[in-house]
Amino acid sequence: MAELLAHKHVLVCVGSGGVGKTTTAAALALAAADQGQRVVVVTIDPARRLADAMGMSGRLGGEPRLVELDTPGELWASMLDARATFDRLVVDQARDPVQAERIMANPFYDNMAGALSGTQEYMASEELYALWSDERFDLVVVDTPPSRHALDFVDAPQRLVSLLDNRVYRMLTAPSRGMVRVVSVAARAFVRMASNVVGTQVLEDAVTFFEAFDGMQDGFRARARAVTDLLAGPETGFVLVASPRPDTVDEAIALDDALAARGIPVAALVVNLLHPDPSAGVPATDRALLETLDPDHPLSRRWQTACDLAATAARERAAIAPLAERHLGRPVAHLPRFEVDVRDLTALADFGAALVDVQR
Repeated sequence: MAELLAHKHVLVCVGSGGVGKTTTAAALALAAADQGQRVVVVTIDPARRLADAMGMSGRLGGEPRLVELDTPGELWASMLDARATFDRLVVDQARDPVQAERIMANPFYDNMAGALSGTQEYMASEELYALWSDERFDLVVVDTPPSRHALDFVDAPQRLVSLLDNRVYRMLTAPSRGMVRVVSVAARAFVRMASNVVGTQVLEDAVTFFEAFDGMQDGFRARARAVTDLLAGPETGFVLVASPRPDTVDEAIALDDALAARGIPVAALVVNLLHPDPSAGVPATDRALLETLDPDHPLSRRWQTACDLAATAARERAAIAPLAERHLGRPVAHLPRFEVDVRDLTALADFGAALVDVQR
């Protein structure tokens, strides 16, 4: 894991819910700061788990915030603000401030920026690209939502390109555009149908928006492709986080396959929440003696508890074996259940030290 921190510029933590993905992302970022890097960790999960894990509940926003630490490097943290990111992208890509203002004042844009399916995921990928381009940071660590939404995040840039190439979109932004000036039979049929479904005013706002958007398509398309290249490129590493429950292992394997199908190999595996085996290291002669004790003997009861935990640990190792075998030759971290929840920087540092195998 330390090698991964040293050689990647982007780390994306993915996995199902409840496996410690947010804690892993925050701990990796803190460990990199301990190594002297300038790191920003950003969560695109609407839940506020990142702030909780760092002891900063309620104090994270869209602008990266410097965490006060006594480390050689710097640790910054932020939470995705999709609307602010969309506004910034429009300003960056517009011909001039007038075009940007026309777009952002349009009611259709207001609805799309806040509620349209896929907007959150695309703005997350855009935020990643912006942070990666920011000279303040050496490393960007991303905490994603659970598996399905993580794939939406990966797919979002290509979906934007597909939208910009879509026949209906091209029709709405073609010359002779506008409600009255749509001339083709197919376009008029589309306008009538859409007006009946969403209302004339909504469709007027949409057409006005697309009209204002004219000329920005190439910039958005180029940016989306650059984000796709970054996600699949050598500077980025995907860290797959799982726990030893069979259902989360199955979900992790499915996510591993889905990423591979997109040309994105998983760079490292983290298996969280493992039970330790308290019987490991007990000599065979001592085991034999313990087995002969009277069942009511206090030491016998403690030994039985240890054996029960050892059986649990063995079941967990068997559960994660199919996943671990897929990652031979890549970093694999096995982390035990911690005695306390990770809700402050001290506990997070301990978690990070275990993650990168550093003695504290």
